[in-house]
Amino acid sequence: MLTHINISNFAIVEQLDLDIPNKLTVITGETGAGKSIMIDALGLALGDRADSGSVRHGADKAEILASFDISNIPEAQHWLQQRDLEAEHECILRRVVSGDGRSRAYINGTPSPIQALKQLGEILVSIHGQHEHQALLKKETHRQLLDAFSGLAGQADIVAERYQHWQDQLKAFQHFRDHAKEMQDRVDLLRFQINELQELKPEDGELAQLEVEHKRMSNVDSLLGRGQQVVSGLTEGEPALTDQVQSINHILDDMVGDDESLREIHDMLDSARIQMEEASSSLQHYLGRLEIDPQRYQMLDSRISGYFHLGRKHRIAPHQLAHLWQTLEEELNAIDGGEEKLQKLEQAAESAKDSYLDAAKTLSKGRNKHANKLDKMITEKIQPLGMPGAEFKVQLQTNPANQYSIHGLEQVEFVVSTNPGQPIKALNKVASGGELSRISLAIQVACAATTNVSTLVFDEVDVGIGGAVAQIVGKLLQELGTNNQVLCVTHLPQVAAQGHTHLHVNKQTSKKQTHTDIAKLSQDEKVAEIARMLGGLKITNQTLAHARELIEDSQG
Repeated sequence: MLTHINISNFAIVEQLDLDIPNKLTVITGETGAGKSIMIDALGLALGDRADSGSVRHGADKAEILASFDISNIPEAQHWLQQRDLEAEHECILRRVVSGDGRSRAYINGTPSPIQALKQLGEILVSIHGQHEHQALLKKETHRQLLDAFSGLAGQADIVAERYQHWQDQLKAFQHFRDHAKEMQDRVDLLRFQINELQELKPEDGELAQLEVEHKRMSNVDSLLGRGQQVVSGLTEGEPALTDQVQSINHILDDMVGDDESLREIHDMLDSARIQMEEASSSLQHYLGRLEIDPQRYQMLDSRISGYFHLGRKHRIAPHQLAHLWQTLEEELNAIDGGEEKLQKLEQAAESAKDSYLDAAKTLSKGRNKHANKLDKMITEKIQPLGMPGAEFKVQLQTNPANQYSIHGLEQVEFVVSTNPGQPIKALNKVASGGELSRISLAIQVACAATTNVSTLVFDEVDVGIGGAVAQIVGKLLQELGTNNQVLCVTHLPQVAAQGHTHLHVNKQTSKKQTHTDIAKLSQDEKVAEIARMLGGLKITNQTLAHARELIEDSQG
């Protein structure tokens, strides 16, 4: 639940620091005082869209910090743990909005995207606004509310996932079926191309080796002649280079006897002679292996030509043929199979459809089971709200045969009869805005009572009602606050009297600056505030007595 909120330079609030208690907290104030400012600030901390108008005039930035106790909200704990944001049993959301409208969000001190704030916010708080009934005119909202009330939101997600999987499998089957001729033509071409490549059997790096060997065999005569010249010059000529070096070294031997510092030069020349002899021996060995093999040469020439021929044919570099061969075989394996492949795809699509239908039927069974419960609960709640003969129903209309939906096998629609004897009508056909507002409130209270969200916010949802109906609305909210934390912005004294805690919003103007403060009222201050709401600016003993009576009645 929400335990604390701190607001700085937001709208007309300069600074606000409030501890938020459990149960039902009502927020009141004079018209124009900014009763919804705290709710708007909380919405910003929960990921609502920010703009430059959020920043108080003259300030650089607005900042909202909301603290939550999540010890009894395992879903929130799991969400934080998955993202390495856990902080034992406390969660702190912070939003900073700059003067140009840009904003930053933090979860437990870690910078986070706004979308993450929204996701976590939906787990922590449910905000119901005075225009909520507009969303209730949409069938999509009806379906979502029924699934949430029935605890079927998870099953609805499974249905949606399986529907999407079925559609993907069906598209794969239909694509293969509709393009069978083109695919067979492609298979035939691939087989022809692969057969050509199989004859060549190209290998990575082979072409470079073939070209080296081919070049050597093309120049055998030249290599033999020049190689023999080198050998002769090194060790076999008259005089041989090695013999000349050895004669020179003999002279150095005598010189070393007179000057030992010449030893290094002597050794260098001796080493050079030895390396010349080894080079000559290696070269003779190389020349001994050189030979002209016409068949080998022809094979090399033919294979290199094959590489270049197929390279030109496929418009790639010859050395890329091995990779092309592998790629073509992978493509053939993927699309080959003809009727067998088509049959497997069809079976996969049918299996995915059966899986979807199993999940959808389970969802339908749950919806039908809980629809009657929701009918009864909302009917019981709207009848005391000035509509004694009203009847609420959840209509489940099965989709036409073979017309399946990502949302299941039926359409969900809320319908109502506001007076005895009148036909059931869709909510968007209800003539009275006041009736629609009351029906909306009853639906919100009924569905909120089953939500896993521990903090519920009602922002002036009691617009358009009064008198005894207002008192009943207050009792509904108080009842809801028994097991939930409920914040309610209201202008009705009958609702305000039901609050376990009363916050008062006060707007003050000084030195051409406007400030809004929110303060927790004592019992006497609560009596005075409800008396003001009952009787306007002039508070009499009669209105004070009436205020006490409302408060006492709320405690009965």
